[in-house]
Amino acid sequence: MKPTLLVLAAGMGSRYGGLKQIDPMGPSGETILDYSVFDALRAGFGKVVFIIRPDFEKDFRDRIAAKFAGRIDVGFAFQTIDKLPGGFAVPSGREKPWGTTHAILCARDAVHTPFAVINADDFYGRDSYATLGRYLSALPNDSTSYAMVGFTLKNTLSEHGTVARGVCQTDAAGKLTDIQELTKISKLPNGAEHRGEDGQIVSLTGDEPVSMNMWGFTPAIFPQLEADFRAFLTTKGAEMKSEAYIPMSVGALIRAGVHTFIDLTTSAEGLRSYADHALVSLQEHKYGYQDQIEILKFPIEDVSVPPDSRMTQILDAIDKLGLTGNTYILYTTDHGTPGRNLPLTGGKGTVS
Repeated sequence: MKPTLLVLAAGMGSRYGGLKQIDPMGPSGETILDYSVFDALRAGFGKVVFIIRPDFEKDFRDRIAAKFAGRIDVGFAFQTIDKLPGGFAVPSGREKPWGTTHAILCARDAVHTPFAVINADDFYGRDSYATLGRYLSALPNDSTSYAMVGFTLKNTLSEHGTVARGVCQTDAAGKLTDIQELTKISKLPNGAEHRGEDGQIVSLTGDEPVSMNMWGFTPAIFPQLEADFRAFLTTKGAEMKSEAYIPMSVGALIRAGVHTFIDLTTSAEGLRSYADHALVSLQEHKYGYQDQIEILKFPIEDVSVPPDSRMTQILDAIDKLGLTGNTYILYTTDHGTPGRNLPLTGGKGTVS
């Protein structure tokens, strides 16, 4: 039984003021979602379901789903604020979506196998999908042994702003024992810090295991998520901006002792993609996308940047990712314009 990939994309308009996740960023117009689906396909996933708002459907069908026709089954689920359990209603004036727990519940009729949950705007790396795919492929549909792909906090921070992460605690057996959602984490020279809504600062070392919302579930999770969401609506449903986050729901399930959550820790460096997209293609190479071929595909965002400056950016990125000391063939393109092959050698490299 092939697992399903469930992509959380319904909230992107409110976060970015547009369909950021389907804007092209790769050398041939690839999007973050293209990379995600490609990784999942290679890891043995048999279906992808996009959780979106109804007004985004046409763009998703035209710009995403059409690319995968005949390769993987594609489905859609719609998150709307009025899609609530019986006995609850949207409070007057509420416009904000209900959060990621609600989003997953909106997809329950479209998911019939063990499934992975990811954010549409995060780059997780090939190894993460392979690890989670192997785990899910071995689970029966009624299993209550779930998984989280864990990352090291310092490998997931952005140079361009704050990120939200679920900071985790695990026991000696690798089971998740607690998770706390921190929504504003900033990178510092020696670690990181979280600033709460009340202004209180929590210092972090950067070595903490964290969730980037890459989860492995089975359909057995839906009744428990609904129960948790009902509890959330009972206590916070009258608020205009309250959200039910999946890490919070997972934390509640752990404390209730209902399910087992395994931390499938990966060494991959998760990228908060668009802010750091200049490194994405180099990241692909680091984790073996090109397999036998030493080729890096690098997206050039601004074609007005002089070539020498571009190469400096690229070489700095190679340095940052620890890829120095090797010889690479770098293929560059300017928004689809055929590029040129540039041999780079070691350190800061030699361009010829």
